[in-house]
Amino acid sequence: MSTATPNYDALSATWTRLHRLGHLQALAGWDQAANMPPKGNEARAAAMGEMAGLLHRLRTAPELGGQLQGAEQEGLNDLQRANLREMQRQWRASHALPESLVLRQQLATSRCEHAWRTQRPANDWAGFLVNFKPVLAVAREEAALLAAQTGLRPYDAMMDRYEPGMRCAQVDRVFGEVRQWLPGLIQRVTARQSQEAVLAPVGPFPVDRQRALCEQVIALLGFDFEAGRLDVSTHPFCGGVPEDVRMTTRFSDDDFMASLMGTVHETGHGRYEQNLPREWLGQPVAEARSMALHESQSLSFEMQLGGHPGFVSRLAPMVSAAFGAQPAFEAHNLHRLVTRVKPGLIRVDADEVSYPAHIILRYEIERLLIEGEIEAEDVPALWDAKMMELLGVDTRGNFKDGAMQDVHWPEALFGYFPCYSLGAMYAAQWFAAMRRTMPDLDQRIAAGDLAPVFDWLREHIWTQASRWTTDELALRASGEVLNPAHFKAHLEQRYLG
Repeated sequence: MSTATPNYDALSATWTRLHRLGHLQALAGWDQAANMPPKGNEARAAAMGEMAGLLHRLRTAPELGGQLQGAEQEGLNDLQRANLREMQRQWRASHALPESLVLRQQLATSRCEHAWRTQRPANDWAGFLVNFKPVLAVAREEAALLAAQTGLRPYDAMMDRYEPGMRCAQVDRVFGEVRQWLPGLIQRVTARQSQEAVLAPVGPFPVDRQRALCEQVIALLGFDFEAGRLDVSTHPFCGGVPEDVRMTTRFSDDDFMASLMGTVHETGHGRYEQNLPREWLGQPVAEARSMALHESQSLSFEMQLGGHPGFVSRLAPMVSAAFGAQPAFEAHNLHRLVTRVKPGLIRVDADEVSYPAHIILRYEIERLLIEGEIEAEDVPALWDAKMMELLGVDTRGNFKDGAMQDVHWPEALFGYFPCYSLGAMYAAQWFAAMRRTMPDLDQRIAAGDLAPVFDWLREHIWTQASRWTTDELALRASGEVLNPAHFKAHLEQRYLG
C-alpha cells in the first residue's frame, strides 16, 4: 500500500524502534542503580556501552538525513510537524557526536558513578578525581562538538540537551536576580521561624513502616502501581519508561521526612511520565518537553503541594498511623517541620527557600568546568567559597557533603542543574495560573480534594508532552513565558505571610 508520507512514516518506524530499545536501556540503568551486585559493574558498563553505541548508530543512520529533508515536503498535519521538529533536534544532537565518543562516555561514567558510591561515604576526593577527570574530559569533548555544530557556546550546547532553547544569558539574568534577594529572604525567614516552637519527631522510624507510608502517599498522589514501582538507590531518581515507571528513594531510620518528601518529589516525575499521550508513545512528540518542565512537576508535588498546609493535614494522620501518635505529628507541627528553613549542606534535603542557592552554586562551577576556565582540582575551594557566600555554611574538608554529594557530575549530566530552579519557578507559575482560574483551589486542597491540581497539570502539561516549544507551552498553560516573579511571590507569601 502506497502512502503520501513515505519519509515521515520511515522516520516514525525508526523512532518507535529507538523507544523500544531505549526501554531496555532504561531498565538496565535502573537495575544498575537499584539491584545489581557490585561485581556486575564492569560487565554492565560494557553492555550499556554496547547499547549506547547501537542506539547512536540508529540515530545517525545515513538515510535519516534524506528522510528528514524529504518529510519536510510531505503533507503533514500540525502534530506530525511538531514530531518532525523534535526528530530533527535529536538527529542534529546525535549527528554531532562520533560513536567512539558515546562509547567512551558510557564506560567512563559507569566507572565513575560506581566508584563514587563507596568513595563518597569515605570522603575520598583524591580517589574520586582519578575517575572524574576522564568523565570531565569526555564531557568537554562533547560540549566542543555540540558547540561547533550549533554555533552555541559550549555550556549552552550542553544545557540545550535538557532545556532546549535555554541559554546562559537568560539563566545568568534570572539567577542574578535571585542572588540579589535570596540571602536576605533566607535571613528574614530564619529570624521569623526562630520565634516558633517546633517539636522534633522522636525515632527510630523503622524502614519497613517508612516504605509502607511512602507507598500510601504515592497512591494518594494518583501514581499507578500497575505501571510502575518504588525501590531503593544511593541517589533517588525516577527512570524507566512511561509504560513502566521506576522510582527510587533512600531510607534512614532516624529521619522519615527525607524519604517521604523525596518520594513525593519523584511521584511528580512519575505522574508526568505516566500521563504522556499514549497514542503517540514511541515518538519524540510524546516525550516530556524538557527537564525544567519535568522538575516543575516534581516540585509542584514536593514544594507547591507538599508544603501546603491543606496537604500536610492529610499527611498527619497517615504519619501517626505509620509510627504511632506523638505530639510532633500534629498537623500544625508537621507543617512547621515541612516548611522549616535551615541552610544546610545537602541539596536534596534543602528547604525550598535555600534550595536555589545550591543550584546557583553548581551552575556557576560546572559552567567554568565545561568551558575550561577551571580544572577538577579547583572545585573544592570554589565550592567552599560559594557555600559560605550563599548559605553561610562551612564545607572545608567535607567532600562527601560538598562537591561529591550529587550523582550528576559522575554521570556527566552537565547542564542539568539549572533545570531544578527553573522548574521551581515554573511550578510557582503553574499554581498562580491555577489560582486565577480556580479561586477556591486552596480551600479544595484543604478539604482533601487534590483532583483540581492533577486535572490542570494533566490538561496543560502532561498530555501536551513535546507538541509545543517550552515558551509556547508556558504561554498556553499560564498566559506568559517563564516569569520568576511568581516564585519570589510564592516564597514571600508562604514564609512571610
